[in-house]
Amino acid sequence: MNITALRPRLRQYIEPLTSRFVRLHLTPNQLSLLSLLFGLACAILFASRHFFLGALLLFASAAFDLADGAVARLTHRHSCFGAVFDWIVDKYVDAAVLLGIGLSGIPILSSVLPVPPVADAGIVMLAIIGSLMNTFIKPVVYAEVGYYERDGGKIQDPLEGVGFFGRPETVLVLCLAGAGSLVVGPAAMAVAVVLIAAGTNLSAVERVLYLYRRLA
Repeated sequence: MNITALRPRLRQYIEPLTSRFVRLHLTPNQLSLLSLLFGLACAILFASRHFFLGALLLFASAAFDLADGAVARLTHRHSCFGAVFDWIVDKYVDAAVLLGIGLSGIPILSSVLPVPPVADAGIVMLAIIGSLMNTFIKPVVYAEVGYYERDGGKIQDPLEGVGFFGRPETVLVLCLAGAGSLVVGPAAMAVAVVLIAAGTNLSAVERVLYLYRRLA
């Protein structure tokens, strides 16, 4: 179970936001682009060690990301390009914000373990790889196995609820860490990176094991 599996239950809570975007005549692709821009701005703020402000922009980016699919369903403007563009935007944002933390130069592992500073870069890279691979598994399955059923333009497949730590969990941890940085400083972001590195990679392994049992 993960937050993504709860998406249908969360739709009712974003309907007011979705309706406002519809009244503003914003298209789903425009919302995806706004999600990308806010995500990149977050990465810049993270790199500059403005973690709380960055977390606010990341939250806004996530809100635009949630709203683009909802607007597409509400206005019947979903398209295959829009679905692909949404995936691409998500991964650019994920990689950029984690890279931003890495570029900030804060100690991650080296603050608590007798390891060289290069280990800090290594854990950030591991978090980025886990974030990308955890999602990359799904389009590979689509291509190799084939899932074609769609709900509002979005492919539905058994992997939707598999994996305990996905993109929503990553965003949530980073936003909470950004808020926590006001109290405990950069250490909150260091903990977040370690959690993401462990969670995303273990989640990817969970998905691989699930596919092995199902497809082998």
